[in-house]
Amino acid sequence: MIIDRLFKEVEDKGMVCIGLDSKLEYIPEELKNKYQDTGEIVFQYNKLIIDSTHDIAAVYKPQIAFYEAYGLQGLTAYKRTLEYVRHAGSLSIGDVKRGDISSTAEMYGKAHFEGDFEADFITLNPYMGFDSITPYLPYLESGKKGLFVLLRTSNPGARDIEYLEADGKRIYLHVGDKLAEMAKDYIGKCGYSSLGAVVGGTHTDEAIEIRERYQDVFFLIPGYGAQGATGKDARLYLKDGNGGVVNSSRGIITAYAKHSDGWERFEDYIRQAVLDMREDIGFEG
Repeated sequence: MIIDRLFKEVEDKGMVCIGLDSKLEYIPEELKNKYQDTGEIVFQYNKLIIDSTHDIAAVYKPQIAFYEAYGLQGLTAYKRTLEYVRHAGSLSIGDVKRGDISSTAEMYGKAHFEGDFEADFITLNPYMGFDSITPYLPYLESGKKGLFVLLRTSNPGARDIEYLEADGKRIYLHVGDKLAEMAKDYIGKCGYSSLGAVVGGTHTDEAIEIRERYQDVFFLIPGYGAQGATGKDARLYLKDGNGGVVNSSRGIITAYAKHSDGWERFEDYIRQAVLDMREDIGFEG
């Protein structure tokens, strides 16, 4: 199953998930001057990052909004990036956060698990109801695809809805309990399910409870670095250094910009940022 492959990637390479939130403002002028086409600029930027990190990063997560913003050229870059991740022998998470009625969800599944935008995992928003998730489950049954469903997110606004209580329990725990129940049908040999959850690393008060409550659920953990979560915070959501991947976007993909020779040593600085993050979280491989 796909989750067994992700578990092995974490075991071998560490728990870093590189968020490819590739804004033009982040890209070196030298690279922008080299190409005319926006899509080509973005893709070449991503390619350099992937080439310099694929042996030390568990997975790549392009956020589709950063590509949609550049129209057809941007979506072409998104497609080519996912293909290049596959070519590099790595795994991808299409961060699309879809959440719509079942007939629409079925078409989203075709787009992001079969079509031009095919990824190994995608992210979903469950707050329209769990019938917005069920159309994706046949892909999990195949063993070839996986999901990360929003459980408790890293943004400050998470408290607006996710922390409300119903029947004496926070909404995000209602969501998590239902996901954990569904996840049991897709458990891999590693002991985790291909139906995972997005759990923000910025809220540490509930970390131990969430990890213990959802033993079989693999976590996608955003919030590290620019959003405030530390390596110590992220470790709370892992089990023996596995059971989740920790995402960093700006902290890695703009690491070169802190140095006067950033472009000349672009790949070195990107790679070092990943190595530093692995060490901070506690990877011992």
